[in-house]
Amino acid sequence: MTARGDLAVDTGFEQMAEAQEEILWLCQAVHVPIVWATQVLESLAKNGIPSRAEIADAAQGQRTECVMLNKGTCVVEAVRTLSFVLERVCGNAFKKTDLLRAPHAWADFVR
Repeated sequence: MTARGDLAVDTGFEQMAEAQEEILWLCQAVHVPIVWATQVLESLAKNGIPSRAEIADAAQGQRTECVMLNKGTCVVEAVRTLSFVLERVCGNAFKKTDLLRAPHAWADFVR
Protein backbone atom coordinates (compact mmCIF):
# COMPACT_ATOMS: atom_id res chain seq x y z
CA MET A 1 0.00 0.00 0.00
CA THR A 2 1.45 3.34 -1.05
CA ALA A 3 0.00 6.73 -0.17
CA ARG A 4 -0.42 9.01 -3.17
CA GLY A 5 0.64 12.06 -1.20
CA ASP A 6 3.91 10.41 -0.24
CA LEU A 7 4.34 9.17 -3.80
CA ALA A 8 3.88 12.71 -5.16
CA VAL A 9 6.50 14.03 -2.75
CA ASP A 10 8.96 11.33 -3.83
CA THR A 11 8.34 11.40 -7.59
CA GLY A 12 6.80 14.81 -8.24
CA PHE A 13 3.18 15.38 -9.24
CA GLU A 14 4.00 15.03 -12.94
CA GLN A 15 5.21 11.43 -12.51
CA MET A 16 2.84 10.32 -9.78
CA ALA A 17 0.32 8.58 -12.07
CA GLU A 18 3.09 6.80 -13.96
CA ALA A 19 4.72 5.63 -10.72
CA GLN A 20 1.33 4.45 -9.43
CA GLU A 21 0.81 2.39 -12.60
CA GLU A 22 4.29 0.90 -12.36
CA ILE A 23 3.70 -0.12 -8.75
CA LEU A 24 0.50 -1.88 -9.83
CA TRP A 25 2.31 -3.63 -12.70
CA LEU A 26 5.21 -4.75 -10.53
CA CYS A 27 2.98 -6.05 -7.76
CA GLN A 28 0.85 -7.96 -10.25
CA ALA A 29 3.95 -9.41 -11.93
CA VAL A 30 5.37 -10.80 -8.68
CA HIS A 31 1.94 -11.75 -7.25
CA VAL A 32 2.08 -9.35 -4.31
CA PRO A 33 -1.41 -8.48 -3.00
CA ILE A 34 -2.38 -4.87 -3.64
CA VAL A 35 -4.43 -2.76 -1.24
CA TRP A 36 -5.99 0.17 -3.13
CA ALA A 37 -6.26 2.98 -0.57
CA THR A 38 -6.37 6.25 -2.50
CA GLN A 39 -9.17 7.98 -0.56
CA VAL A 40 -11.59 5.82 -2.53
CA LEU A 41 -15.06 7.34 -2.26
CA GLU A 42 -14.03 9.37 0.78
CA SER A 43 -16.37 12.29 0.01
CA LEU A 44 -19.23 9.84 -0.47
CA ALA A 45 -18.51 8.05 2.82
CA LYS A 46 -18.28 11.32 4.75
CA ASN A 47 -20.66 13.68 2.92
CA GLY A 48 -22.91 11.53 0.74
CA ILE A 49 -21.56 12.86 -2.61
CA PRO A 50 -18.55 11.35 -4.44
CA SER A 51 -16.21 13.34 -6.64
CA ARG A 52 -15.54 12.24 -10.21
CA ALA A 53 -11.92 11.48 -9.29
CA GLU A 54 -13.09 9.21 -6.48
CA ILE A 55 -15.28 7.22 -8.87
CA ALA A 56 -12.29 6.81 -11.20
CA ASP A 57 -10.18 5.64 -8.23
CA ALA A 58 -12.90 3.15 -7.31
CA ALA A 59 -12.80 1.76 -10.86
CA GLN A 60 -9.04 1.27 -10.61
CA GLY A 61 -9.72 -0.96 -7.63
CA GLN A 62 -10.72 -3.78 -9.98
CA ARG A 63 -7.01 -4.37 -10.59
CA THR A 64 -6.33 -5.02 -6.90
CA GLU A 65 -7.10 -7.61 -4.25
CA CYS A 66 -8.54 -5.15 -1.74
CA VAL A 67 -10.06 -1.66 -1.77
CA MET A 68 -9.91 0.32 1.46
CA LEU A 69 -12.71 2.70 2.37
CA ASN A 70 -12.57 5.30 5.11
CA LYS A 71 -15.33 5.44 7.69
CA GLY A 72 -18.06 8.03 7.60
CA THR A 73 -21.76 8.56 8.14
CA CYS A 74 -22.55 7.34 4.62
CA VAL A 75 -20.14 4.37 4.51
CA VAL A 76 -22.93 1.88 3.65
CA GLU A 77 -23.72 3.92 0.52
CA ALA A 78 -19.99 4.03 -0.27
CA VAL A 79 -19.80 0.22 -0.07
CA ARG A 80 -22.86 -0.11 -2.35
CA THR A 81 -21.40 2.35 -4.85
CA LEU A 82 -18.00 0.63 -4.80
CA SER A 83 -19.66 -2.72 -5.42
CA PHE A 84 -21.67 -1.31 -8.34
CA VAL A 85 -18.64 0.39 -9.94
CA LEU A 86 -16.45 -2.71 -9.58
CA GLU A 87 -19.13 -4.98 -11.05
CA ARG A 88 -19.44 -2.65 -14.06
CA VAL A 89 -15.73 -2.32 -14.80
CA CYS A 90 -14.83 -5.97 -14.19
CA GLY A 91 -16.62 -6.84 -17.43
CA ASN A 92 -14.00 -4.81 -19.30
CA ALA A 93 -10.94 -6.32 -17.64
CA PHE A 94 -10.44 -9.18 -20.10
CA LYS A 95 -9.77 -6.68 -22.91
CA LYS A 96 -6.86 -5.01 -21.14
CA THR A 97 -3.27 -6.14 -21.51
CA ASP A 98 -0.66 -4.14 -19.67
CA LEU A 99 2.74 -3.93 -21.29
CA LEU A 100 5.48 -4.31 -18.72
CA ARG A 101 8.15 -1.97 -20.03
CA ALA A 102 11.18 -0.80 -18.10
CA PRO A 103 10.10 1.44 -15.20
CA HIS A 104 10.76 5.10 -15.97
CA ALA A 105 9.23 6.94 -13.03
CA TRP A 106 12.00 5.75 -10.72
CA ALA A 107 14.94 6.49 -13.06
CA ASP A 108 15.94 9.66 -11.22
CA PHE A 109 16.12 7.81 -7.90
CA VAL A 110 18.00 4.70 -9.05
CA ARG A 111 21.03 6.48 -10.45
